[in-house]
Amino acid sequence: MAMIDLKLLKEEAERLGVELDEAALNNFEAFAEMLVDWNSRINLTAITDPMGIVYKHFADSLTAFAAVDVPQGAGFIDIGTGGGFPGIPLLIARPDLHGVMLDSTKKKLMFVDYAINKLGLIDHGRTLHMRAEEAGIKVQLRNRFDFSFSRAVANLRDLSEYCLPLTKVGGTFVALKGAKAQEEIDEAKEAIKILGGEIADVKQIFLSDMGERNIVVIKKVSPTPPKYPRASAKIAKEPLGMPKK
Repeated sequence: MAMIDLKLLKEEAERLGVELDEAALNNFEAFAEMLVDWNSRINLTAITDPMGIVYKHFADSLTAFAAVDVPQGAGFIDIGTGGGFPGIPLLIARPDLHGVMLDSTKKKLMFVDYAINKLGLIDHGRTLHMRAEEAGIKVQLRNRFDFSFSRAVANLRDLSEYCLPLTKVGGTFVALKGAKAQEEIDEAKEAIKILGGEIADVKQIFLSDMGERNIVVIKKVSPTPPKYPRASAKIAKEPLGMPKK
């Protein structure tokens, strides 16, 4: 008996415009089993019930595909991937993509590495143990990715400073946010502009078991100035684009 309701996952994915074939569904089932198993030893997530995994991990990750058109073979970075979200579900649904799952917590990346190998995604996904603000100043990573994705890591203003430096000009930063996204968007507008971005769309999506989700789509229209990203302590102390106290 399957651990998660694969029929439900397939239906929710179809509502998002994502077609999951049998191989993808089998991989989602295997990933769910790995997640629960590893979570008994390593704190990956508080959500381990079958319905929570379907909606709050898998379907929520796939909302990215409902908000942006991702071309065949595109490269992405998942900033603050944690237990592999949204990056692993995106690769399971679209194994033609190439993804880097970045996180500063080594134990979580051990799990993500294990999942990538077990799911047969080794040619398309890899992990990177690094802080986002450190990655953003690396020549080999800065301005490299077609897409940067992030879910529930920080407020949109700070998140933009972590993600836009890694996104190539002409590329897209996609932030997966909850119901109260508008306040974050208002606070982030000036910072996004400074960082070379422009809000292109805010896609409202309603997931049956989660309510409203807001997917903020930011186009990288010009290079991020070299002084960004700053150190995380400075980002927290001096919010970009906000009047100084």
